[in-house]
Order: sequence, then C-alpha cells, then structure tokens
Amino acid sequence: SLEMLATIIKPGIFRHVICRNNVYPRSIVSRFPVSDEMVFWTVPYVEYCPPDYTAPHIGGQSWADAPMSSDAVQPKWNHNDGNVNRVSFHGDYKLEGGLPQNPIGRTGLRGRGLLGRWGPNHAADPIVTRWKRDQNGAIIQDQKSGKNILQMVAIQRSDNKLWAIPGGMVDPGEKVSVTLKREFTEEALNFTDKGNMVEQFFKEGVHVYSGYVDDFRNTDNAWMETTALNFHDEDGTQVGQLQLEAGDDATNVRWTDIDGNLKLHANHADIVKEVVLKRDAHW
Repeated sequence: SLEMLATIIKPGIFRHVICRNNVYPRSIVSRFPVSDEMVFWTVPYVEYCPPDYTAPHIGGQSWADAPMSSDAVQPKWNHNDGNVNRVSFHGDYKLEGGLPQNPIGRTGLRGRGLLGRWGPNHAADPIVTRWKRDQNGAIIQDQKSGKNILQMVAIQRSDNKLWAIPGGMVDPGEKVSVTLKREFTEEALNFTDKGNMVEQFFKEGVHVYSGYVDDFRNTDNAWMETTALNFHDEDGTQVGQLQLEAGDDATNVRWTDIDGNLKLHANHADIVKEVVLKRDAHW
C-alpha cells in the first residue's frame, strides 16, 4: 500500500499524487490513468499504455541529456556520470527498455516531459527561517499551541503560481551548498551589498530531507529529487532582517508564517513540517 511505501521512505513526507491523472503541464498530453492501487510496478497492470512525451524545447539544451539512440554512448546509470549525478537517494533504480524506471511507481507518462535528465533530476531547497517578532523584537507565540511562530522565505512560482521553497536545479558538477546559496540569492535577494553576510549565513545548514519530490513534471523515466537544508536566523540579525523582493524565477517573494494550513508547491509543505519539528515551533 502507499502507507507501506511512506514508512519505507520517511513517515509523513511522502505522497505520490501530483504526478498522476492529469494533463501534463505545458502540453495537451493526458497521462494514462493510474489509481492508488496501480502505482507500484510490482502490481500487474496489463492495460497500462502511457503516452511518450518529451517537451520539444529540451532538444539541444546544455542542461539536458542528448536524445537516446542505439549507437550513442549510454549514460552511466546509478553513478556519477562525469558532472551529472545519476544516483538516486532511494538506491539503485531499475532500467526498463534501457531507460530508468521511476522508483516510486507509475505516473501515466513515459519520456522526460519537461525534465532535462533521464532518471533523477537533482534540486536543492534552502528553507530559510526566522522567528516571527512584534515591533519590540519579542518572539510571537501562537495563542492556542503556545509555541513560537516560525516564518520562512517563500517564493511564488511563475509556472503554477504556487508558493514554494526558493530552490533550484543543481548545475552539473556543482556542490549542493553552492546551488542553495545561488538560488536563494537569485530568487530572493536582488542586491549585492549584503553578499558577505549571506555567504556566512549559508555556511551553517541543518539537513532536513533528501529524496524524491512529488513534482507535477515527473514521468515514468524522469523525476525530481531534492536535498533540503534549513538555514535558521535565530536572533533575526542576519538574513532575517532583509526586506525581500522577487528575483528571476519568482513573481513574488515574502516572509510567510508557517502553520498546518500552509499550501505549497509539490511536497514542500511536508519538508517544511520537518523543520517545524526540529525547531519545536508552532504548526
């Protein structure tokens, strides 16, 4: 069952929902129907016949794999392949018809869709937090739970208008820590004068999650995985003091109060909840 899978991966953090039973984004291609019972590859699904779709604009992009042809050099699946990390956080993925198979299950679509890489596409997500404070600088507690209210930097994505962690794709050969700093600076801080403070701040991150992301772009052969780190400004004197403005991928960026009603892109809310538990904050 899906519950079983959730416990294998990590309790509460996993749902394979967004990438099923809909029209694939920025296309007119409908995913083949996959019910909850039919997600797992181990369950026989004789009728399963998903369409094959890779967005046309991906051909020839520097961040994408070249088209697969029989005589081409095969990617080194499940390994670091030159600068490209083809290792999944969920162990070795299987190959089906010479292509990586989504370790979580069926999505109703073959091909790469909008994703650049066959197999795992690695992202990094910095969850930047501070305590919510009143005008005098005192931390504000939730009246019901009595716990301190945490705020995070959230961006509004331009593609689906949902609020999200300001993360991004790991460039080939790039360390995740570099990606985190680059993405946060690009997406949330449109200035350079505070560069040194930001540099120092992003040296101390607490690991929150590594693994699969239930992303609307996932397919049977290509999927998103992320490394999420929490960067927390305990006294509010560093990144916590910044007035935020929107950067390149984001239409809006803001400090957002965190609670159980938070609606975020993909399974970002599950990842943020891990931060709340670590900080013993209000949810």
